Amino acid sequence: MKKTAASKKSAAADGASTTEEAPATEKAPAAKKSAAAKKAATAKKAPAKKAPAKKAPAKKASAKKAAPLKRQAPAKKPAVVPKKATAAVKGVAPAKTVAPKPPRGESRTALVRRARRINRELAEVYPYAHPELDFENPFQLVVATVLSAQTTDLRVNQTTPALFAKYPTPEDLAAAVPEEVEEILRPTGFFRAKTKSVIGLSKALTEDFGGEVPGRLEDLVKLPGVGRKTAFVVLGNAFGRPGITVDTHFQRLVRRWRWTEETDPDKIEAAVGALFPKSDWTDLSHHVIWHGRRICHARKPACGACPVAPLCPAYGEGETDPEKAKKLLKYEKGGFPGQRLKPPQAYLDAGGKPAPPLGAG
Repeated sequence: MKKTAASKKSAAADGASTTEEAPATEKAPAAKKSAAAKKAATAKKAPAKKAPAKKAPAKKASAKKAAPLKRQAPAKKPAVVPKKATAAVKGVAPAKTVAPKPPRGESRTALVRRARRINRELAEVYPYAHPELDFENPFQLVVATVLSAQTTDLRVNQTTPALFAKYPTPEDLAAAVPEEVEEILRPTGFFRAKTKSVIGLSKALTEDFGGEVPGRLEDLVKLPGVGRKTAFVVLGNAFGRPGITVDTHFQRLVRRWRWTEETDPDKIEAAVGALFPKSDWTDLSHHVIWHGRRICHARKPACGACPVAPLCPAYGEGETDPEKAKKLLKYEKGGFPGQRLKPPQAYLDAGGKPAPPLGAG
């Protein structure tokens, strides 16, 4: 019985120790769990703290990227500002009109040499160049030149034979009936205004100059319908006095060759005249005008057939293929009649053909 009691006590003691240790073993996992929870919480919090740290550099990077944009903005502003650019462009145009510059920085000396060489080349191509209006005396030339406004020399040459046959002198034309003159001049266009001009200048010649055409510029420009261009045609071809004839062909070519950029005929005359000796002015006018009518046309210049192409800054504006360019040539260069019904013999000897009379097939 004692042993049993003792055994019971020991068993109880063993049970007590067992019951006391059990909670300890249960608390240990809890502690572990709590520690793990703390670690997990810490781990969760740590990434949360680190995440902003990762985002922070992104913000800094974006800030750094944005900064150069702010720095570049002022650099772009001058290119966008229209006022300065417009002012610069506006300032250049008038300068070119008033004081034209030679092409590609060409010096004044180089311009003079190039211009004179072009004239020499054209003199070889057109050795027979002459005024393309038919006339036998200064009176017929001044009348024909007035009539050539807004029409071709060919049309004038086809019209004046009838006019001069009926009114051979200034006195005859001054006393003419306007309606009869208008009927003759109708093919030239603007026939009423032209009738008024030729009758008016005939009266002025009769009353103020004894029926003779004056040989001075200041006297010629006083005649009705006579300007500087007409006056220089008369002075150069009827009196042998040098003059530059600035017609539409002349204006177009000298600007195309960049001898000048002026648009006013008087300024063109002065600018081109300064490039040549005075003795060359009349022939120069013929060479340029002939070249403009035959090869260097307004709409389709025949660049491929041009003898001065190497000297022309505008080469390439027209047809450059030689075969195609030949088809664009006019008058004797293209095998067609010229503009005069009665051309000089030198022109005929060079292969030129006289123009047909008015009404001819």
